[in-house]
Amino acid sequence: MNVAFIGMGTMGAPMALNLLKAGHVVTVHNRTRDREIPVAEAGAIRAASPQAAAAMAEVIITCVSDGPDVEAVMLGADGVIQGAKQGAIAIDMSTISPATTRHIAAQLAKKGIHMLDAPVSGGSEGAKNGKLSIMVGGDEAVLTTAMPVLQAMGTTITHVGPIGAGQITKAINQIIIAGTYWGVAEGMTMGLKAGLDMEKVVQAVGSGAAGSWGLTNRSGHMLDNEYPLGFRTRFHHKDLNIALEAARELGVPLPIAAYVEQIETGLIARGYGDEDLSNMARVVREQAGVDQI
Repeated sequence: MNVAFIGMGTMGAPMALNLLKAGHVVTVHNRTRDREIPVAEAGAIRAASPQAAAAMAEVIITCVSDGPDVEAVMLGADGVIQGAKQGAIAIDMSTISPATTRHIAAQLAKKGIHMLDAPVSGGSEGAKNGKLSIMVGGDEAVLTTAMPVLQAMGTTITHVGPIGAGQITKAINQIIIAGTYWGVAEGMTMGLKAGLDMEKVVQAVGSGAAGSWGLTNRSGHMLDNEYPLGFRTRFHHKDLNIALEAARELGVPLPIAAYVEQIETGLIARGYGDEDLSNMARVVREQAGVDQI
């Protein structure tokens, strides 16, 4: 298929490369134009704007930082809505609020452009390996048409409901990650303070009910106190605020998520926002006296 991909960040660039590997014709655009170059060297076509990228595409994917960025890319003066053909499918794989998603979808629909919200989980590793979990909101028939494109980027593609449902599902994902990572950070710090062989500890608890992706893939960072990407703390912080806003609207208390959001606020203020999210272990280690602040 002819695919436009807008957003060549930590997630977007490897996702676009996987589309090329799967045989799709890919046109790319990024606000910082130099980030298009590695994907273009692999065979992608470069476009000067979202409008130009969308002009010949059957499927237009956006993967950018936040709601205002998605609105600008989709609905702006040189946005997707200005260039996409009637019947094209716009797939937003960013993490934004459900309300913003529904607003964008309504505006695109006036021009005959379909939309799916399809945020992802799996981090940069999943993006590179084409093994993302993709949570899709929107019309099921539209998803069926777009499925070959999504299958090039993910191994678990789940239709979770109407437009906006993908973003609510992603909010749930980020709430669970917040609690899981914080629990792993506390557990790893306790083991360090007790002087245990932490490789054996991780093996022991990871084989039981405490096993998780976070424990398997991030406990090493927490033990070494080094936090390579990953997924940026400032991006998860943005996602948690979306989740907390949605929870307030639904009347759902989220005390652990709210606490982790404050932890992340402090880490970002100290200059750690571009480290991997597992850096919340910094705070537990410092509170326990493992490291000096």
